[in-house]
Amino acid sequence: MNNSYSDRYKEAGVDITAGYEAVRQMKPLVERTFIPGVIGSLGGFGGLFAPDMVGISEPVLVSGTDGVGTKLKIAFLTDKHDTIGIDCVAMCVNDVVCAGAKPLFFLDYLAVGRNRPERVAAIVKGVTDGCLDAGCALVGGETAEMPGFYEENEYDLAGFCVGMADRAKITDCSTITDGDVIIGMASTGVHSNGFSLVRKILNVSEDNIFTHIDEFGRTLGEELLTPTRIYVRPVLEILKSVKIKGASHITGGGFYENIPRMLPDNIYAEVDSKALPVLPVFSYIAKVGNIDDREMYNTFNMGVGMAITVAPTDVDAALAAIKGFGIPAAVLGVCRSGNSGVVIK
Repeated sequence: MNNSYSDRYKEAGVDITAGYEAVRQMKPLVERTFIPGVIGSLGGFGGLFAPDMVGISEPVLVSGTDGVGTKLKIAFLTDKHDTIGIDCVAMCVNDVVCAGAKPLFFLDYLAVGRNRPERVAAIVKGVTDGCLDAGCALVGGETAEMPGFYEENEYDLAGFCVGMADRAKITDCSTITDGDVIIGMASTGVHSNGFSLVRKILNVSEDNIFTHIDEFGRTLGEELLTPTRIYVRPVLEILKSVKIKGASHITGGGFYENIPRMLPDNIYAEVDSKALPVLPVFSYIAKVGNIDDREMYNTFNMGVGMAITVAPTDVDAALAAIKGFGIPAAVLGVCRSGNSGVVIK
């Protein structure tokens, strides 16, 4: 590959030699995510993975894909790029684990206005950090240099994850009945949703991104760049001893859109808004934007990033498993007979 170059392509804005340098810098980062099952190394045309089927009677592949959204604008303004990849991984693996699946491997897609190898390596470092947290391998990806489509210092980042579950252990919302308990796991902040509204309300720009906000105890940029929490390990730990009937990753659409996705049509969720603290960032957004509670709970996670439904007899075991990972958790609500939906008190 050392003699591969194109002066005319470089004149058009695409430096393929910079791409080779980016791969060189990211290769050791990627390889630290390799888990048993990974075949080969970085650089092939496809990522190879041989899953371990031991103990699985009927394997089911579960896939998920997502991006980071306009949270990327915060990374551009702060010129900090080493955590945004965690968000990309989290948005995918948190969805996959809702089905009771263990994430196996991940691929990323990075499109840049200009290929700056050090920045690309920083972005990929975040992706590998997220994969390590989720226990999955980064087996490949794509970096596309697209001058004229993206601004020189801007990029887009998306990912794709594949996990596996035993069919008998897949979460089954049809088993949820009146009296089942909803447990909430705390978020770390806004995560990766609602940033178009956040940026508009807070008028986020280079003029205030480094401003210290007393309510946060840090700058606006630091608060908004807080990575999305990854819930894979606690959910998989719960599944070792407890039947999770339903799980919901609280993303865009907040409580009102996401919690009903784990409920059958004849059940609604009665939620206690005080079960877990509303994080300061949400109180600040509501105050500055003069947004009512209904809108806030229909847009943001409000301090709850993941919710699971279990039988009342399994609540203590589930809470103990979650807290073993240092994640605040509490009984968020209860399932009631009636039309599907959410009632927040």
